[in-house]
Amino acid sequence: MKLILTQDVTGLGHAGEVVEVKDGYGRNYLLPRGFATAWTKGAARQVEQMKAARQAREIASIDEARALRDRLQAETLVLRMRAGETGRLFGAVTAGDVAAALAEAGVQVDRRRIQTGAHIKAVGDYTVSVQLHDDVSANVNIQVRAAK
Repeated sequence: MKLILTQDVTGLGHAGEVVEVKDGYGRNYLLPRGFATAWTKGAARQVEQMKAARQAREIASIDEARALRDRLQAETLVLRMRAGETGRLFGAVTAGDVAAALAEAGVQVDRRRIQTGAHIKAVGDYTVSVQLHDDVSANVNIQVRAAK
């Protein structure tokens, strides 16, 4: 089944790309969730226009991503989490927690673009990776502290 992606799908492609997938995957997952539309000859022309517009946006966005990367790497985020007396957290720091802390700092990042590496389950200093653009990622320092 030939489809045109309307959103980025991890492991499959980016928005505006034409992909060939199995019928069940397209019919039961991609189409109902709005991740793709059916491929037609008319839609193929629109794909070319979308690619040209995307390339023009990416040139500007890569410069913005580099500036944002420099800003994020200069900062240290402090996360206050519930912890026991030994410093072990009740639960773990998730990508959503880091995304919320970044939002408080004025940076909107999708939680799916944040890689925490190993599970963060104790108070301490950590580094997480944030994918800002396909070619630009930032290593953000976070301090996990016990909530009072």
